[in-house]
Amino acid sequence: MENAKILILNEVIRLIKSSEKKFRQNDYKGAIEDKIEANVLLKKDLLSDLEIENKYKKELSIIYYSKFDLINDHKKKINNARRNQIINLLEKKSKDKYISGDFKGSIKALRRADKYKID
Repeated sequence: MENAKILILNEVIRLIKSSEKKFRQNDYKGAIEDKIEANVLLKKDLLSDLEIENKYKKELSIIYYSKFDLINDHKKKINNARRNQIINLLEKKSKDKYISGDFKGSIKALRRADKYKID
């Protein structure tokens, strides 16, 4: 069972890296589709395992590292309830933008939500 979770985590990380690469190449539709696929895989109780969750967050922090990160500064001033509220709002915003065909706005909202998930 543990090996299956690690394989799924590796696939999630591959999809996130692929999404990031496509985003940098202005392929917003491809980026959002990879990100959605990664999120679907994550929903399969992967994040209930603390070790897997920590590996996932570590990988996100590497991908989204920025010397000047305003979201990181903001996270230090808010509590976890507010952070979760922001994440849910950004994920909803991403879905709405995806439905309306605004793939660039959709992927930006999901990337921002991921940045709030990093500890």
